[in-house]
Amino acid sequence: MKRLLNTLYVGTQGSYLRKEGETLVVEQESEKVLQVPIHGLGGLVCFGNVLCSPFLLGFCAERDISVSFMSQYGRFLACVRGPVSGNVLLRRQQYRLVDEERVSRDVSANIVTAKMANSRSVISRTLRDYRERVAEPQLSDASRESARYLKQTENASTTDEIRGLEGVAAAQYFRVFDQSIIDQKQDFRFRERSRRPPLDEVNALLSFVYTLLAHDVRSALETVGLDPAVGFLHRDRPGRPGLALDLMEEFRAPIADRLVLSLINRRQVKAAGFERARNGAVVMDDSTRKTLLTEYQNRKQTEVYHPYIGEKVPVGLLFFVQANLLARFIRGDIDGFPPYFLM
Repeated sequence: MKRLLNTLYVGTQGSYLRKEGETLVVEQESEKVLQVPIHGLGGLVCFGNVLCSPFLLGFCAERDISVSFMSQYGRFLACVRGPVSGNVLLRRQQYRLVDEERVSRDVSANIVTAKMANSRSVISRTLRDYRERVAEPQLSDASRESARYLKQTENASTTDEIRGLEGVAAAQYFRVFDQSIIDQKQDFRFRERSRRPPLDEVNALLSFVYTLLAHDVRSALETVGLDPAVGFLHRDRPGRPGLALDLMEEFRAPIADRLVLSLINRRQVKAAGFERARNGAVVMDDSTRKTLLTEYQNRKQTEVYHPYIGEKVPVGLLFFVQANLLARFIRGDIDGFPPYFLM
């Protein structure tokens, strides 16, 4: 399980990665800058113009180490993996359950309920810690609306109805997200969620962390033998990891959003670390990206309490715990899928 914590991110443009014995070597301008044992890696993520030797890719596939390729700014491009692991019977049961509306409705309701509750916790934390510095009526109204959407989700009769409620609740959450930005307000303004491309600094940070989160969740699902492409909440679409998107919903607010807010409010990132591309996208420079990746890895090392299993676990293993619980539900070992609620 500890392997899931050890992901190597390579973002320096022009880097070349190769295998040397049982180690991975990173070269820049033909000079060796890093050498690490391959057996200690759980994943490898390459951003932009980063090349890997065929021998390294083959060796990683043999060792079940996923190698993901992103654009320089965090858009997922491709993933190289070895043979599919896991029990074929588990995947066949997954496909059967996804096609059952009642099951899809129940799993989707649990996921969206956790997402709404965790998003509400972010709002509540802002109210608790910065009541004198925020627009309290707006945040209080948003918290009450979140509670109302939670109740409606519990009573929803179809998966489509749950999808609609999730969209409305997300829009409500992001309408007040700017209130949680306490410091550097002039440099980091959030008006609305923009994805492809991100049109401001906050959206650039959010999109990048969401990409990292999706990578980790997808790896956890594949580790336990589930198909990350076939989800309950997210409809099937070629090239989209529907189940990974399902599972990451409960982690967006407590892990990704809080990390972004922390980076801004603690002044760990600055407006000077961003630039605007020709297509209008706001992108991070190498230094800012390195800071974000470092803090994301640090966040994965911290321990949090998991209410269902009744134990403290590192954040980086939450994805694996949830993937295991989902697999147990699909096998019929437990009656329902228990999502993660921020405590």
